[in-house]
Amino acid sequence: MEHATQTPSELKTGTTTVGLIAKDCVVLASDQRATMGYLIANKTAQKIYKITDRIGATIAGSVADAQAIMELLRAEAKLFEIQRGRPMRVKALTRLLSNILFSARGMYLLQCLVGGFDDLGPQVYYTDLIGSVLPDKYTATGSGSPVALGVLEAEYKEDLPEDKAVELAIRAIAAAIERDAATGNSILVSVIDKDGYRAIDKDTIVKIWKG
Repeated sequence: MEHATQTPSELKTGTTTVGLIAKDCVVLASDQRATMGYLIANKTAQKIYKITDRIGATIAGSVADAQAIMELLRAEAKLFEIQRGRPMRVKALTRLLSNILFSARGMYLLQCLVGGFDDLGPQVYYTDLIGSVLPDKYTATGSGSPVALGVLEAEYKEDLPEDKAVELAIRAIAAAIERDAATGNSILVSVIDKDGYRAIDKDTIVKIWKG
């Protein structure tokens, strides 16, 4: 994930985020390093955003683009709920994001994973900078994604219990931290289920990561 003060010619995607479907929930995870070329511009970057009570998204790309679009999604989701009297579904919000990215045709330098829980159960979608939408059981974005995907490919199983899914997501990000220079510093993890969105506490993450 790049720092917003970079010029367009200097922007490069650098980060690692993962999303996976567990038995009764979705797990989203990311590192916290923001880079500006070879400079580590920030060590506590927020790369997982709560959009609604049951939908979250990860970001990889331009910080400025990500912040603007995440705020727009929150506003649109809230407006939808007020007008329709029900929360926006995960797929509908992902399609809204896709339409925003597609209409801009590469002007937004952003990859996202959208994960959430609705009446269709837990879902994870991948979107790229031109608006592609790909549903998957597990996926990753960013410069460290090949490393993270290697861990997910080897260890992912359907119907993982929540604790095992959280452990797997942390291991995938940790592996990317070891091998990708643009990924690092610390790890964030969020879980979304029928009861809503919640962030995993730092002590639990560190215990799994360093244990």
